[in-house]
Amino acid sequence: MCLAAFALTCHPRYPWVLAANRDEFHARPSAPLGWWVDTPLLGGRDLQAGGSWLALHRSGRLALVTNVREPQVAPPPAARSRGELVLEALQRPAQALDELRQVPRAGFNLLWADLPAGQAHWLSNRAEGGALAPGLHGLSNAALNTPWPKLQRLRGQLEQALQTEPEPARLLEALLAALADRQPAPDAELSDTGVGRLRERQLSSAFVHIAGPDGQGVYGTRCSTVVLAERTAAGLRLWVHERRFGAHAQVEGDTALDFVL
Repeated sequence: MCLAAFALTCHPRYPWVLAANRDEFHARPSAPLGWWVDTPLLGGRDLQAGGSWLALHRSGRLALVTNVREPQVAPPPAARSRGELVLEALQRPAQALDELRQVPRAGFNLLWADLPAGQAHWLSNRAEGGALAPGLHGLSNAALNTPWPKLQRLRGQLEQALQTEPEPARLLEALLAALADRQPAPDAELSDTGVGRLRERQLSSAFVHIAGPDGQGVYGTRCSTVVLAERTAAGLRLWVHERRFGAHAQVEGDTALDFVL
């Protein structure tokens, strides 16, 4: 993932709400959201390296990963895929997450959550990390809650949606609409991460679409994912919706699932 906003125990009905976009090269093959046949995981799958950008374990654990934008830093020799972190994190309790820093990888952020327990942790090999306090948080390609314009905007839209859209279907659609926002940040508010002003502008919107000379999308938002955990009489009910996009930024498909833990 490259942009995520989430609410941790902020709402009496929804102890967890996540809205996230995965930005990736369109040439990189991937499988859509679904239950994996070889392990009790629900998520998309990177068909090149075998990992995932966001997945849930049937027990109610969730993990997602973003890269840290550092164009001048070469990845370490024999660096392993960041997508493996998601799979490894879902097999670990919170106290064992720190071990994942020891494996050589390019810069990463890992968000880990135990939804039934109402706990979340942020882990990075570029910052200290740790357990997260209840509240609204955001993560992109820098440290947690770095105030990039698109992160602040999405976090504000999440807060508003929780106040005005109490039903799951409407809340899901409101957050998918927020993730589809293509408005770039004003130049005066752009970050400076070493990729140049044009690229900063192209990456400053929630939904990213970078095309080649022929107009075909080269890099951008491949999917938007919303995860709601709702308290019900039957238990904690999870709503998971993935909306996928093609190289021309058109919707290619939706997958929506819900189940009770």
